[in-house]
Amino acid sequence: MTTAVDSRADAARAATVTAALPRGVTAGNRLRQVLHAIMQGSRPMLVVYWIVMVVAFVIGGIVVQIVAGGTGHSMWDYGTQSPKYFSMALGISLTPAYLNLVVAQGITRRMFSVASSIYLAGAAAATSLLWMLVYQAERVLYDWQGWTQALENEHLFTSTSQAGLVFAEFFLLIVSHEAAGWLLGITFYRFGFWRGVLLLPLSVLPAAATEFLLVAQWLAAPLSGLGYHRPPLAVAAPVVVVVTVLGLYAGCLVLRPLALKPAKG
Repeated sequence: MTTAVDSRADAARAATVTAALPRGVTAGNRLRQVLHAIMQGSRPMLVVYWIVMVVAFVIGGIVVQIVAGGTGHSMWDYGTQSPKYFSMALGISLTPAYLNLVVAQGITRRMFSVASSIYLAGAAAATSLLWMLVYQAERVLYDWQGWTQALENEHLFTSTSQAGLVFAEFFLLIVSHEAAGWLLGITFYRFGFWRGVLLLPLSVLPAAATEFLLVAQWLAAPLSGLGYHRPPLAVAAPVVVVVTVLGLYAGCLVLRPLALKPAKG
């Protein structure tokens, strides 16, 4: 009886303490605040990139198509390399840009790592959705004008009408390059330039593994010429997800003991 009473008393005290905590002190709200800060800080760069790509490859492409009377190729397909390398740069920037700021506010490195991983996955999904939607819009326009929408690069999809495969290809490629960028940013930030260079093969492993597993876009032709072919997608896609998650987790492990660096200037 005494034990049961003590247990109930402890539970009541814990509930009282939890209820008395300020809203921002809870782990869930702190995580949301960190995620919000990263989103707010990175949004201008991401949105400007989307706008530039749409203007350059869609509007510019339509002008070229009208002048040429139809080139026979998807103009949007010429921009397939850009989101991977832009997203890698986005991953590189997170630690130098935000770590000192959030840790100074009492945020743990682990929580920052979780928030960064969520943000990178969300940014990859948003960029992949944009690529998929523009392919669909271009297909409708080309069909209306009687133009051919041939693809310049090799893909997991054979037609832009395969919207699910379009999204899957870009999401897997983008998020894995973000993970590689995340590792690059952390290793160079923690270990300095020369040791960061020595660690390059490990840092870029998520992106390199994905390129060799999916065999899509510009790398497909050279690899096919060497006789290398993509493994079944049912095998390749889960392996890409595992490698990407391990890359993000490795970055978290490297980040945990990292001492803050004084601001320059």
